[in-house]
Order: sequence, then C-alpha cells, then structure tokens
Amino acid sequence: MDKILQQLAELVIKAIPTILIVVALHFYLKNVFFKPLGKVLAKRYEATEGARKSAEESLRRAAAKTAEYEAALRAARADLYHAQEQTHKKLQDMHAAQLLEARQRADALVKQSRGQIAVEAEAAKASLSTDSDLLASQIAESVLRRTAA
Repeated sequence: MDKILQQLAELVIKAIPTILIVVALHFYLKNVFFKPLGKVLAKRYEATEGARKSAEESLRRAAAKTAEYEAALRAARADLYHAQEQTHKKLQDMHAAQLLEARQRADALVKQSRGQIAVEAEAAKASLSTDSDLLASQIAESVLRRTAA
C-alpha cells in the first residue's frame, strides 16, 4: 500500500506542471477570450434589444398617429355630414317657403278669380234680367199685335 501511495505521489508531482498550465490557461482564456466575447455578445444583445425596442416604439408611435389621423378623419367627415345636413335643411326650408308663397299666390288668384266670376255672374244675371224683360215685352207686343190683327 505504501508503494501505491508513493507512486500516486510521484504521479501527482509530475502532474503539477500540467495542472498549473491548465489553471493558467483557464485564467488566460477567461480574461483574454471569454470576457471580451461576453462583452461583444452583451453589446450585440443590447443592440438587438435596442433595435427591437426602437422598432416597437416606432410601431406604437405609428399606431398612435394612425389613431389620431383616423379620429381627425372621422371628425372631418362628421363636420362634412353636419354641413350637408344643414344645407339640406336650408334647401328644404327654402322649398317649403317657396311652396307656401306659391300656395298663397294661388289662393289669392283663386279668390280674385272667384270675385271676378261673381261680378261677371251678377253682371250676366242683370243683363239677362234686362234682356229677358225686354224680350218678354217684345214677345207680349208681338203676340198682342197678332191677336189684334
């Protein structure tokens, strides 16, 4: 057993330079290769995330502006429809006023015509009355002359 321990001790002593080289290589690679590589990867991740966040922010701003433009468009359309409705109402009011005026003129014309017709009818009645009295007198005279003859 002593011999095995002695051989093991010799083996460990012979391996010390290799162990030291591996430990030194570990620290050397860690400081010279892995730390800069980690920094580069971190910067790359930050740049990628920054670009992604920037793109997301741009999308949010674009969506907000789109919403603003759509709201402004809806407001403009509402104003346009309101103006059209007001114009349509004014036209309807003007049409109703013109129609009322035409009806009033027609009613006045009808009243005037009725008055003229009534006057003409009275004149015709008076004329017929005098003509009928005259004709009656002429007929009576004519009949009396024939009977007297």
